[in-house]
This record gives sequence, C-alpha cells and structure tokens, in this order.
Amino acid sequence: MHNQDYRQRLCKLLERHLPEAEVYDPWAGHRQSLVYEEEQARQVFLEHNAMCGEVDVVIAFVPEASMGTAIEMWEACRAGRIVIAISGLRHNWAIRFSSHAIYADLGEFEQAVASGRLASQLNRLQTMTASASKPGE
Repeated sequence: MHNQDYRQRLCKLLERHLPEAEVYDPWAGHRQSLVYEEEQARQVFLEHNAMCGEVDVVIAFVPEASMGTAIEMWEACRAGRIVIAISGLRHNWAIRFSSHAIYADLGEFEQAVASGRLASQLNRLQTMTASASKPGE
C-alpha cells in the first residue's frame, strides 16, 4: 500500500479553504483494512465503491496505478459525480477519461485549492454535470 500521509494533508487543506465541504476519508475508519477477514473486506470494498456514486465529488490521489482507486473513480464517473484526480498519470485512460480535472501532483492541487481556483472549477463542473456532461468531453 502506498504511504497514506497525504490523506490528512488533503483533509486539512480542504477544511481550511472549503469549510462548507463535508470531507470523508474512507481510510480513516479502516486503517487495518489489509488484515480484515474476507467478508468484512468485501463489505467495506463494496460500500466504499457504492459511496463514490453518491457523493458530490471524489478526489483521487493516484501517484501510481491503483486498481482500487480506478474503480472508485469509475463508479463516481458512471453516476455523474465530479472526479478530480491528483496524478502524474494523465495519459492513463482510467484517469484521463473518468476525471473532470487532473492536477499533476499535490503541490499543484494545493495551489488550486488555496487560490480559489478549485472552488471556481467545482462550481463550473457542478453546472456541467447537472447538464449530464461526461468527463473528457
């Protein structure tokens, strides 16, 4: 598993600059998920993937290819939710075609959040997704 320290960094950033946002970190309540029994792991996996189709925005940190994150992004995309990727893998089709916006790294994302650019982009994307626009169009 990739280092998960980025999660707290992102949560604090969003809470500081987008205080109206309700931030959910799926790993926060499941830090021991790698040692879950089969049925508990399956239940958490399915619930979190389903949740991605219910939230307003999914922010996916993908520093390297991740099957689990790709599924979460796909579920959100299929449900017409906004997907923001933080990844240097901008040419990867799963990222490219399921994301509404792609930031190259955490630094670029942090600048967008702190400057208000992300908030403006989210407002624009919410209007677009309400009109049933698909990512990559």
